[in-house]
Amino acid sequence: MKMKHMIVLVALLALTLAACGGGGADGGDTATTAPPATGAGDPIAGADVYQGTCSACHNPDLAGIDGLGLPLAPSEFVASMSEQDLADFIAKGRLIDDPANTVGIDMPQRGGNPSLSDQALLDVAAYIKAQN
Repeated sequence: MKMKHMIVLVALLALTLAACGGGGADGGDTATTAPPATGAGDPIAGADVYQGTCSACHNPDLAGIDGLGLPLAPSEFVASMSEQDLADFIAKGRLIDDPANTVGIDMPQRGGNPSLSDQALLDVAAYIKAQN
């Protein structure tokens, strides 16, 4: 039974890493190539981006997925940040060797989707903040 759980966990992790872009630390700085943000985030637009990119690790309802992504709502971490700070965090990601990484896997830059613009990240941040 324990082996079956391990196989399921490994398969889930492989699928998630594929969905999240593999978590490679050598993703480059996409912030310099993305169009600049135009202002405050739009939580309605952010909901679509969240569901398409972030929900694979953080759950469609922002409740988190054990071993993949922490809960985002409610979250003291999210509540303590401004919308812009949260967007900047998402742009940067969090590598496994970061002492603040408590999950044990990379959070890839831009959620593993390098095509997300700075405005899309602000939209996602607005959506997440609206759920807290």
